[in-house]
Amino acid sequence: MNISVIIPTYCEQEAIGKLITYLKLHAGNRIAEIIVSDGQSDDNTVEEAAKNGAVAVTAPVKGRAAQMNYGASLSTGDILYFVHADSFPPPSFADDIITAVKNNFELGRYRTKFDSPKWYLKINAWFTRFDWFICMGGDQTLFITRSLFDKTGGFNSAMKIMEEYEFVKRARLNQHYKIFSAAALVSARKYDTNSWWRVQMANRKIVRMYKQGATQQEMADTYKSMLQYR
Repeated sequence: MNISVIIPTYCEQEAIGKLITYLKLHAGNRIAEIIVSDGQSDDNTVEEAAKNGAVAVTAPVKGRAAQMNYGASLSTGDILYFVHADSFPPPSFADDIITAVKNNFELGRYRTKFDSPKWYLKINAWFTRFDWFICMGGDQTLFITRSLFDKTGGFNSAMKIMEEYEFVKRARLNQHYKIFSAAALVSARKYDTNSWWRVQMANRKIVRMYKQGATQQEMADTYKSMLQYR
């Protein structure tokens, strides 16, 4: 049993090499491959990923959902592990995931720990231990067996935002869903660029729009108008 790590990227040349090195160091031979599925970056993300030993490809369609599906289509592992470029799982991630699958958990995630000492981010992170809708984003990383991924049809490639929420809700129906007690280390750059309050208001607004049936373009435009984020 081995793991294919899939990392969707866009302009991550400064971070991607460090993440790939970390994943390879701690997973050893339990990784089938690390696939960086890039969204047509205008920097050297693809070159940096390839230089550090990943399978680096440019997805034909830009957008995280489409990029993750494209990466999955190239993978060979028994388990797919989706990791954002600014998230670092615990060093034990490969053992954790394989053990969870052997114990009949077909998908799951970690909790969150931010790379910041700010108290309000510690509060945010504390709540990710709960099995709540708002904690189904991609920052906590997501593992899923290949069989379940194929059965669900993968991510909805038409989605520009909220793609992980929609996918997890659909994929976990009648499945055992694992929330590890350990946490993935997540970048606080979105909070540093904006403010805690602005990020919370943007997230709340988008979740409300999603539940009310807003279009993907409406949600994407609203999110971009409320936050400055790369």
